[in-house]
Amino acid sequence: MTGVPPEAVIIGGGLAGSEAAWTLAERGHRVTIHEMRPGRPTPAHQTGTLAELVCSNSFKSVDITNAHGLLKAELGQVGSLIMAVAADTSIPGGTALVVDREAFATEVDRRVRTHPKITVVEEEVETLPEVGIVATGPLTTDRLAQALTDRLGADALAFYDAIAPIVADDSLDRSQLFLASRYGKGAGDDYLNVPLTESAYTELIAGLTAADPYQGHDFDEVPYFEGCLPVEEMARRGPETLRFGPLKPVGLPDPRTGQIAHAVIQLRREDQAGQMWNLVGFQTRLRIPDQQRILRALPGMAHVEFLRFGSIHRNSYVNSPACLAEGLRVGESGLFLAGQITGVEGYTESVATGWLAGLNLSRHLQGRPPVVPPPTTMLGGLCRYLRDADPKHFQPMNANFGLVDPLAGVGRIRKAEKRSRLAKRGLDETAAWWATAQ
Repeated sequence: MTGVPPEAVIIGGGLAGSEAAWTLAERGHRVTIHEMRPGRPTPAHQTGTLAELVCSNSFKSVDITNAHGLLKAELGQVGSLIMAVAADTSIPGGTALVVDREAFATEVDRRVRTHPKITVVEEEVETLPEVGIVATGPLTTDRLAQALTDRLGADALAFYDAIAPIVADDSLDRSQLFLASRYGKGAGDDYLNVPLTESAYTELIAGLTAADPYQGHDFDEVPYFEGCLPVEEMARRGPETLRFGPLKPVGLPDPRTGQIAHAVIQLRREDQAGQMWNLVGFQTRLRIPDQQRILRALPGMAHVEFLRFGSIHRNSYVNSPACLAEGLRVGESGLFLAGQITGVEGYTESVATGWLAGLNLSRHLQGRPPVVPPPTTMLGGLCRYLRDADPKHFQPMNANFGLVDPLAGVGRIRKAEKRSRLAKRGLDETAAWWATAQ
């Protein structure tokens, strides 16, 4: 870079905003972070410290054969501030990266505030910058949310998650399932169907009604909408509610027998390669062990691998496939989004989008186009999902191996070997990409 790099503005001093600020500052830009805490607190935070952790002190696994571990390793390769501080403030946690919550936030806060090119302004911002990054997280204020809605469109912003589980294709027993679209519409292979006998359906209803839903924080509470009820709530309304709702078998004869089952659970293809399947209409607040127990009792799902568990909670996020261009940018503008507002779930995912938004805002300020790692990497696969997912069905996503390109020319191999190869490839290709992207 020549001359003095232009200044950058970041709204939000959480994990994503702090990572973005550091990335920009280390590339020579002067950065101003606008953080409304502590002057205006949120229901979730207790301090005004940057990068305060709210729901957990764990960044999940560091094993690179785990999707979260691979994403951390990729971030380590490109110089992530948050990953470095997390390592410095870690406490024993087995294969998980667990941190001392207070020490972690204090150290991020210290490093960011003492950086000679970063200024932190403690004030609420109600308008969008022309050039900058919005990283305000799931509890974005009403006024800033309205500014995003005005900029992106009336249907661009959601205010709660109603998420159904997503499962891995290679963990399903296809011999007990069948491909078909209701009434034969569409391509015919967009849906996998789980046929249920009357007894299997009765057992499912009993399991759903007996299970205890997860009780989150007060700030996580959201009203249930009639068009998007949790499956356990529908089951409690009567034994036939699901069978006349999302599990209705009408129009779905089994092509192998010509018979229509008592009830049918449909799995919708979540990616073009068919590595991920979403349980249609199965949004739930059940605890993870209950989701595993109940769904693994279904035909063809005895050994199913969950890539994402179901949940319902408060969350502000944009419809990224409809709103964001390459590299987390809003159209062709100088505005970028980062963190959970983009539709990612989890600490590490938020950090990753903060880092990438910071890199791409720096490139924009230099008159260079945005860049994204290849989809053979975990960060690249996550970004591809944000860009290419179906806007009609877009829901937040966490890191998982269903996001990355499958191994080329490799048949069915053991899961451990497959993930080891995917991890090595991801790290190799991150290194190669980063050598040209700086």
